[in-house]
Amino acid sequence: MPQTPQAPRAGATSPSITTVGELRASGHRPKPVKTEIRDNLLARLRSGEPRFPGIVGFDDTVLPQVERALLAGHDFVLLGERGQGKTRLIRTIAELLDEFTPVVEGCEINDHPYAPVCARCRRLAAELGDELPVSWLARDLRYGEKLATPDTSVGDLIGDVDPIKVAEGRTLGDPETVHYGLVPRFNRGIFSVNELPDLAERIQVALLNVLEERDVQIRGYALRLPLDVLLIASANPEDYTNRGRIITPLKDRFGAEVHTHYPLRLADEIGLVGQEASLAATVPAHLLEVVARFTRLVRESTAVDQRSGISARFAIAGAETVAASALRRAALTGEADAVARVCDVPAIVDSLQGKVEFEVSEEGRERDVLAHLLRRAIAETFRAKLGTTDLSGLLARFEEGTTVETGELVPASELLKRVGPVTGLAKVVERLGDSGENPGHAAAAIEFALEGLYLTRRLSKDEVPGRTVYGG
Repeated sequence: MPQTPQAPRAGATSPSITTVGELRASGHRPKPVKTEIRDNLLARLRSGEPRFPGIVGFDDTVLPQVERALLAGHDFVLLGERGQGKTRLIRTIAELLDEFTPVVEGCEINDHPYAPVCARCRRLAAELGDELPVSWLARDLRYGEKLATPDTSVGDLIGDVDPIKVAEGRTLGDPETVHYGLVPRFNRGIFSVNELPDLAERIQVALLNVLEERDVQIRGYALRLPLDVLLIASANPEDYTNRGRIITPLKDRFGAEVHTHYPLRLADEIGLVGQEASLAATVPAHLLEVVARFTRLVRESTAVDQRSGISARFAIAGAETVAASALRRAALTGEADAVARVCDVPAIVDSLQGKVEFEVSEEGRERDVLAHLLRRAIAETFRAKLGTTDLSGLLARFEEGTTVETGELVPASELLKRVGPVTGLAKVVERLGDSGENPGHAAAAIEFALEGLYLTRRLSKDEVPGRTVYGG
């Protein structure tokens, strides 16, 4: 889903302050990162500005819980099936950080100039006083994440002794020989651990102090770093039994657990596909609805292993495949505009089959199950869009045994020519929300109506790979 935290506003520049003395003279007051996020969230709540741009379907369920957790200053876990937008939501939270924040110049762990915590910055502060150099860190550099994998080490997350620094002549007892891990490096920011149960239990233990005592321990050093970090984790419920678990002491240290879900409303599912899919050709709204309905039917099917979930990426990839099929036809037939039609939709059955985990009892029937659910999705969309529309003008073309051949390699202009003038076509196109002036949209409307008439048993159809004949 986008993919990184929002950078500073276009044209925004960091303050010109370059020393801690200038910073104090400016009246700057430091804020803990959780207070900073709370203040910015409250400002958005009061102004009515979108708090989490691009997040679809969570307005009344997930987002209020996330807002309460942030206002309470809690570290928290997002718990939900794959493809529910957990990582996307976490990245959006980073947009609640200030555009810029002051740090000691060159500090590995983003120390605030007023109260440096690492050995290097404390030494520099004592030596330089008000001349301690200050630089400004943009919000997109204050967010970090780590995908938990079984090979993740304590050194990766917390830190370890740097042998190069030891080889340069420092003693092992020198705190400046420490190479900081990811969590300290995002001090005064947000750090996310994705798929936390995949992290080995002995590694999860290393996070206990970060969440409770707000410090780290590295290789037995007498080192205490009062870290200022918002820690957010994501997890899949299936992970608790299949791949690992979040250890009980660590779960206890998170302030909140927020459950995510797939879109509850069809409109949200359609909106999500429209927002996230990168379409190489025009896909009319009624076909996006078909893809969304198909996704929801697959999620509800008893033939599918619901424990694994059906990701939002399933619908997004489906819409992109439909668009690609239309683009292929346009390239092969010379059409000026690539507009998807019903004949492009079956391509998603083969392309998406690998994204679905089926029940053992359905072995060998996977493709048939998906094809059946796709036909249901088309029929339901037809009833919703054209169920009350007068299609007698179109049916009249077939009353005397006339047939119309279409298929994935029949251009729009040829299909319209084969169907001929149709009474009420403009009304059909209007009900589908398209423009009849474009041949591609008109052909898409006609083919959708023909398929709907077939699925509601008012028209016959013969089908072979790549070719479909209606009527007869």
